[in-house]
Parts: sequence; structure tokens; C-alpha cells
Amino acid sequence: MASLEIRDLHVRREGKEILKGVNLKTGPGEVHAIMGPNGSGKSTLAYTLLAHPKYEVTSGDILLDGKSILEMSADERARSGLFLGFQYPVEVSGVGYSHFLRTAYNSLSKAIQGENREVFITVREFQKYLKDNLARVGLRDEFLSRYLNEGFSGGEKKRSEVLQMAVLKPKVSILDEPDSGLDIDAVQAVAKAISEVSGKDSTVMVITHYARILKFLNKLDHVHVFAEGRVLRSGDASLADELEAKGYDWAIKAAQ
Repeated sequence: MASLEIRDLHVRREGKEILKGVNLKTGPGEVHAIMGPNGSGKSTLAYTLLAHPKYEVTSGDILLDGKSILEMSADERARSGLFLGFQYPVEVSGVGYSHFLRTAYNSLSKAIQGENREVFITVREFQKYLKDNLARVGLRDEFLSRYLNEGFSGGEKKRSEVLQMAVLKPKVSILDEPDSGLDIDAVQAVAKAISEVSGKDSTVMVITHYARILKFLNKLDHVHVFAEGRVLRSGDASLADELEAKGYDWAIKAAQ
């Protein structure tokens, strides 16, 4: 089961405060959307959750399953069950995609024990597992023989991030603008992939500017308006439609 709680989180970078008291709580099986304008601190929140060294937590706490993770390094947080899908996935030449996924899966399996983590004795067994998940996110088998993200289109890179989420089975997945730079067909494909791999025991947080990708998700439990470094307002899926119709200014002014 997965629960993430952010308590009055304050974060600065290079002396400038960016997050100014973030409060947010998620539960297992939930899909959350964090929506806000450019420069509001959404990506800072994502990077802070995974311990990016350029972001300094000055006060507050982050709890995973009730335990503080502030003293954990990025790899320790990943092994505890946090996953970050990047807004701009990096191409890594020379690192085989299949090998990368198998190494990451085995590393996490040593740390995360549970009934949903299968043990693969042979490479062939793991390859079958990968191919099953490739089909779920709409990627072709040939991707397994390529280098990590090398030569992938924008949509393929974003689905590659969702594939990692499906394969690694984290407790909490934070997807930083999975619709960024994509055309409408690719957005639908990525949303379908996210819906396909979301589980009842895990949590998904989708960070986005626009409501368009949210319309294609099978479920959306909570929407949070993020601006001025904090959550200003929360609601159900209808809040995303309201933001699309009115923009963010009304929510910011109402909070002030």
C-alpha cells in the first residue's frame, strides 16, 4: 500500500524560496493531478521529492507510508518506492534499454518486498515480462534492442517513462508534464498508458499545465491548483474543467 504526505514543505534554490508551505496527502489507488502556471514550483516539488541536490528543504517534512524520507538520498528514495517520470527524458547512448530495465528491477526488488514483485531467474523470463508491459503502453518489441531513449520520438520517450513505471512497480509515481510537447494523438496514447499501468495499491501524481491529458485518464480522484509555491485549492475532476474554462487567475485571487 502506498501513501505520500507532504507537510508544510518549504524549499529554496540558490537562496531563493520556491516552495512556500506545500501540504498534500495521497492514498493507495489514487490518481492526483497537480495543475498550475509556469514558474509556480510544480517541477521543483517533483525534484524535491526525489532529493535533487540543487533544492534545499528548509522546513517541513515528506513522509512515505508514515516515515520521513528527508534524510534519504535519491537512490534510497527510489528503492523505497518513489518514481519520477521526467519532463525531458535524456538519451543515454550505449546503455541498452532492456539491460537498464532489468538492472533497475532487480535493484528495487531487493529493497521492496511484496506479492506483486515477481522473481525472474533467466533473461528470457524477464524479456517476456518486458514484452507484456510494452504492449500495455503501446511500444513495439524493437525498443528493447535500442539504447535508452536514443532516437525515440517525443511521444515514445514519454511512453518509455510510463513503461518504466509499469515494469518497476513503484509505490508512488510522479509524472512531470507527461504531455509536454506532444500532439493530441500522442497525448491520448500516453494517457492510455498511464491508465493501463495505474494500480489499486499505488499512487500516481500527474503534473501538468493543461486539462487535456486528464480528460483521457480512466480515473482522476483529486485535482490540486498549484501556484505561488503551494497548493491553493483542491477538488475533484471537475476542478480541472473549471481551470480550463477560467484559467488560473481566479483561483489565485480567491486564495489571496
